[in-house]
Amino acid sequence: MKITLSLLLTITVLATGNLTAKSSKSNATSASTDPGWPRQRTNEKGSLVYYQPQVDAWTNFKQLDFRMAFSLTPKGGKEIVGILELQAQTDVNVDDRSVLISNFKIKEVKLPGLDPAKTSQVDQTVRSFLPPNHTVVMALDRLVASVEKTQAPAAVPLQNDPPAIFVSNTPAILLNVDGEAERADIAGTNLGFVVNSNFPLFFEKQSPKEYYLYTGQQWLKSASMEGGWAPAPKLPRDMTKVANDPKWAQMKKPILSPSAKEKPPMIFYSNKPAEVILFQGQPAYAQIPGTQLSYATNTDADLFVYNPTQDYYYLAAGRWFQASNLKGPWTYTTEHLPPDFANIPENSPAARVLVSVPGTEEAKDAVLLAQIPTTAVVDPKAAEQAKVTYSGNPEFKPIQGTSLEYATNTPDKVIKVGDVYYLCLQGVWFVSPNPSGPWTTAASVPKEIYTIPPSSPVYNVTYVTQSTTSEGTVQSSYTAGYLGTFIAGAAVGAILASGTGYYYPPYYGYPVGGYPVYRPYPCTYGVGSYYNTYSGAYGAARGVYGPYGGAAAGAAYKSLHWDIRPRCYGLRSVRKSECRPGV
Repeated sequence: MKITLSLLLTITVLATGNLTAKSSKSNATSASTDPGWPRQRTNEKGSLVYYQPQVDAWTNFKQLDFRMAFSLTPKGGKEIVGILELQAQTDVNVDDRSVLISNFKIKEVKLPGLDPAKTSQVDQTVRSFLPPNHTVVMALDRLVASVEKTQAPAAVPLQNDPPAIFVSNTPAILLNVDGEAERADIAGTNLGFVVNSNFPLFFEKQSPKEYYLYTGQQWLKSASMEGGWAPAPKLPRDMTKVANDPKWAQMKKPILSPSAKEKPPMIFYSNKPAEVILFQGQPAYAQIPGTQLSYATNTDADLFVYNPTQDYYYLAAGRWFQASNLKGPWTYTTEHLPPDFANIPENSPAARVLVSVPGTEEAKDAVLLAQIPTTAVVDPKAAEQAKVTYSGNPEFKPIQGTSLEYATNTPDKVIKVGDVYYLCLQGVWFVSPNPSGPWTTAASVPKEIYTIPPSSPVYNVTYVTQSTTSEGTVQSSYTAGYLGTFIAGAAVGAILASGTGYYYPPYYGYPVGGYPVYRPYPCTYGVGSYYNTYSGAYGAARGVYGPYGGAAAGAAYKSLHWDIRPRCYGLRSVRKSECRPGV
């Protein structure tokens, strides 16, 4: 197989049988560090210092037209300055945020003020330092910052209705049930469990019919899921049977260990995606210099007050919501932010939100990054390892507004197009006449797949393209939308938003004699829905427990990752002292 681009990702098969993206071992990846500018090259003719490229155009993120200032010192001669106009090819490695610039073509060497009699000789000398086989590695962020962002990107019609937003001054967690509570009995006991909750949630089937919730630190009980939670001095006797059942191995230690005695957290209940703004004590705010804004200092949430109106502005999943009171009601307001948001200084602790403020350079950079594809030449052997597992016989559901159908009882993305089935797995398309395979690598993808609307849970596959190259190899590519980050249009400039904002009801399967199979789709809000700025306790909010994995609401788009942050700014909340990679 011929690698056509030196920074492509090659789809390889691991011993586990899973498909994964592996960086090709090329000169580009081994020299992916940007040493900075200017840079120097020497040869027998002298020394050339060249400066950071000034980009004129970056066509399809492949062809780069640019200019570079240079300083030439011929051997035994005096310094000569000039400007190079060049064209080159770029290969982007999104994972390590680098760009390989290669195949240099010098279109013109400009030597202002030089004696015309010497121009031809100097021209040839300059060209000797940058032959066609010369390569340059440049930081992706640096290149993106130098690109003129004049063309408005295509925006996605997202759903921007505000989620339920809770506020607490004390440690709290969000008990999130994915839609209506789906209950299942635990055989041989007086107990049942809520299949689609994000924390382990049990109940007694007979009197007194209490609910028992494990927060990750302690057990609480209540007569209702909606409220009234208090520490549980002891658990029902039948919980011991649960602990000793191999199907409930994850719960053995929490059940058999004594419950913590500290004050329980506040429990907020919601049966739809929601957010929690958690303060460490009473809310505290700090003025942002040069603006009429204040930001909350004792919360991980991105919360602001616009001083002239005393309105609150809250950023969640790349969307701004406004309220006159922390208790709400909240309204979507990204397109109507006060201008002062764009004036937040870059050295402010609140500057991480600039990436989500329309019109800022940070937002423009992020939007451009989101459009840069991760590309791979597909190993033909990858299809041999493409497997799809269904809960029972394959089940399909129509995709509204299309003639397509999608598989509902599998975590994989299988699309039915007429009598043919297309599988999108780890950013690669496969095709088969049968819903379970065997699969072959798709040479191309039907155009109708790209009409799937955001209201469909399989919308993200529309960001994966595939075609056959002139060399006969199959090339796939995906952009940020495949991993759940979308370009949102705003009247004053595009920004990135996390998730489509649509709610996708989960799938439930009911095997004979077994527990329900629960499979959620990615959700926009509340993915990290436990909060305790006091101690950081309570573990993962989307804990997996019980038979068939139990609840795992907010499941991510496969295992690939996407980092859209041009700097240390994120769509999702990070602590102000941290700078983490991730979606």
